[in-house]
Amino acid sequence: MRFRYSGKARIPPHWHPTDEHLTILTGTFRLGVGERGDESATTALGPGAYAFVAAKMAHYAWAEAGTTVQAHGIGPFVINYVNPADDPNKAGKK
Repeated sequence: MRFRYSGKARIPPHWHPTDEHLTILTGTFRLGVGERGDESATTALGPGAYAFVAAKMAHYAWAEAGTTVQAHGIGPFVINYVNPADDPNKAGKK
């Protein structure tokens, strides 16, 4: 699965039930670990960088404009937001 960010994108704290493997193809992807989402505590990853995020580990990210990230693992791919209000699929639903 590839994600392309045309503008700066914030990915709130979340976790996955399976391991996640990330490869940065272009741009700058900032990855942090934990439930707070503190941008100053992220690590900047550039093209060619690889990151492993263990199953159930809370993490968050910021992507600079022009960033392409390849995410891969053994599915299904599920995103569980630490704060359910951050889930864009549930926005506006009551």
